[in-house]
Amino acid sequence: MNNFQFYTPTKVVFGKDTEGQVGELVKEQNCSKVLVHFGSGSVKRSGLLDRVYASLDAAGVSYVSLGGAVPNPRLSLVYEGIELCKKEGVDFILAVGGGSAIDSAKAIGYGVKYDGDVWDLYLKKEAPKAMLPLGVILTIAATGSEMSNSSVITNEEGWLKRGLNSDLSRPQFAILNPELTYTLPEYQTMSGCTDILMHTMERYFSHEMDTDLVDGMAESLLRSVMRAAKVLLKDPKNYNARAEILWAGSLSHNGLTGCGRVGDWACHQLEHELGGMFDVAHGAGLAAVWGSWARYVYKENVARFAKFAVNVMGVAYDYADPEKTVLEGIEAMENFFRSIHMPVNIRELGVELNDKQIEELAYKCSFMDQRTIGGMKKLAREDIARIYEMAR
Repeated sequence: MNNFQFYTPTKVVFGKDTEGQVGELVKEQNCSKVLVHFGSGSVKRSGLLDRVYASLDAAGVSYVSLGGAVPNPRLSLVYEGIELCKKEGVDFILAVGGGSAIDSAKAIGYGVKYDGDVWDLYLKKEAPKAMLPLGVILTIAATGSEMSNSSVITNEEGWLKRGLNSDLSRPQFAILNPELTYTLPEYQTMSGCTDILMHTMERYFSHEMDTDLVDGMAESLLRSVMRAAKVLLKDPKNYNARAEILWAGSLSHNGLTGCGRVGDWACHQLEHELGGMFDVAHGAGLAAVWGSWARYVYKENVARFAKFAVNVMGVAYDYADPEKTVLEGIEAMENFFRSIHMPVNIRELGVELNDKQIEELAYKCSFMDQRTIGGMKKLAREDIARIYEMAR
């Protein structure tokens, strides 16, 4: 097991009707004015936004609002939010919604405290040194941004999707009410479940093998999410299943399942370029590339992939042919994705990739030939292109 630091400062308030506590939670931050940042009209139509405003009013908290966050949140809205915060003297941000609203809020928080162009932080030209504090009311189980140190933003100029990790962006509090996720369409729910699985799998597929405790937690989380996803296909308002995936989403991306090892993260990098170019749902994009990635890299650590096949997917271990076990495990994972109506290739995303697009995706994913991706196997531009070819 490698040395590690585990840092989770976010206060989680979990359960029914907990959004009613937001006014007091914000008031505890001793802020003068809050930006309420949200996404589409769903938070308005459901009445959630009105309840949030009422709670803030009751607590005597002053606020301004900015909606419009979309999947693969846009840099242009971030710029708008930065200007609004500076103009209004905002010193705290409340994100109401899913990962898109939270990531957008994080970028706004960085930008208010940064003298230059916030996009430079996402390009790693500079490291963030400060950020406005942030709180969250979560409405979808998916990205784990409510407890993580990460955010991802898409720049419309060139359609580049880039991430930034800093503990500065970990929210002060996160309100998690499973009932707020009841009205999500099936596709969003299952895409979110896939994102949760992948956040754990990115950490699980590591060369460190002496991590049995962390492996066990990761395997249990994966099995729990897979069970809950199947329940929600039949019963979308099953509270316990909603609660399971909501809490799993936070635990999958707060660092817990990665303690003591170095993760892979290649699938996320591959998907970021797909999301940037074609604006696909993040979880669905991950499902579309995972199988091709796994088949391309599994020989780097057959034992790790076999452990996944046996302990997570329930495959019988073939002592005479461990690679057979691995391939059956990969196929079983793809069959699970199919069972929850997720794609297992890029074509099923509704995208017909041509050779030129593959080259562009690989070029961007390699940061214009300036980096490799992946921990299980270092993937250069030509490897990346090959995986896109396999996945199309």
